[in-house]
Amino acid sequence: MATMISKSPEETLSLGDQWGQEAKAGWVIALTGDLGAGKTQLVKGIARGLGITNRVHSPTFTLVNEYAGGRLPLAHLDLYRLETREQIVAAGLEQYFDCPKGVVVVEWAERWFGGTPGSESRVPGWPGRMRRVKIETVSETERLIIYENSGA
Repeated sequence: MATMISKSPEETLSLGDQWGQEAKAGWVIALTGDLGAGKTQLVKGIARGLGITNRVHSPTFTLVNEYAGGRLPLAHLDLYRLETREQIVAAGLEQYFDCPKGVVVVEWAERWFGGTPGSESRVPGWPGRMRRVKIETVSETERLIIYENSGA
């Protein structure tokens, strides 16, 4: 498990950029954190690191935004409005967890994967590579970012 303190939105963006440059096809990045913690800012950086130039915004109302044109495609899911795994399946979103061709980033990921590290391996269609990320608000500008990798 690794931790870092981001002292600004630009630092969060930069961390995401680094992760996007390192990303491989099939990666799932599972984000948890309160509203306004910086999850979407991190996704913007991941998109930038993948070489995606489209404007990235939160898919809170559409549930998923897909971005192409980079080194790998990016699917950005927001499960905030869905409370159970059954609702996620009913919305047709489980397909994004079944061996994605690009990178999938999931905000409010605990709604699908549960809150316990390792629980993702019990999810049907689990692709095998995940970075679990928790973002905590420390102050108005600082965020504690805790992350760990699991799977292949």
